[in-house]
Amino acid sequence: MSGIDEAPSHDGEPHGTGLSQKLNWLRAGVLGANDGIVSVASLVVGVAGATTDNAALLTAGLAGLVGGAISMALGEYVSVSSQRDTERALIAKERHELRTMPEEELEELAGLYRRRGLSEATARRVAAELTAHDALSAHLEVELGIDQDDLVNPWHAAISSAVAFTLGALLPLLAILLPPAEWRVPVTFVAVLLALAITGTVSARIGGASSLRASIRLVIGGALALAATWGIGTLLGTTGVV
Repeated sequence: MSGIDEAPSHDGEPHGTGLSQKLNWLRAGVLGANDGIVSVASLVVGVAGATTDNAALLTAGLAGLVGGAISMALGEYVSVSSQRDTERALIAKERHELRTMPEEELEELAGLYRRRGLSEATARRVAAELTAHDALSAHLEVELGIDQDDLVNPWHAAISSAVAFTLGALLPLLAILLPPAEWRVPVTFVAVLLALAITGTVSARIGGASSLRASIRLVIGGALALAATWGIGTLLGTTGVV
């Protein structure tokens, strides 16, 4: 029998088919956008510290955009595929246990409801009724927090992440190319830090965390990354290495 005593808490959020999928691609999208903003901004600001040549900036920015989008998509696909494989293995295990030891599984389900605060009689009645209706779904929901009809989709996560990375990367790429040379770095700094504050707020709301704290973390991290790469680019440009 499964050793997990209770499903993850969802804090009263509404449930329904498709919720896991929506949260999956939203999470991947926000992370992809944030990564696209920071990584490409750091790249082009570093190059801008060494040279004002538009061709070099465009080449570096596009290379970072394409390579990063592909990398993010592959990473999300592998990660979410592993999660889905784990969910499928747990479903198969639970199905086998229900087939080979139904009485023990019924007792386990009743025990899970007792631990959630139901009385002995009520827990047994609820467990029996849910088992009669759909034993597998009842155990998956209470024990594992899994909906067998709403497993995560690696393709959704991969595409969402790649598209979001691309959109996020376009911001610093345009910010570094469009202004006059003397304004490129300051404009990129401002645009990137504002965008990070927004993505921090969105990601925090998706996860139910503090928006201010998440935004501050991202803004400080992004500012440090930009300052570091700009400093390296400036140093290399000054010494004539680039």
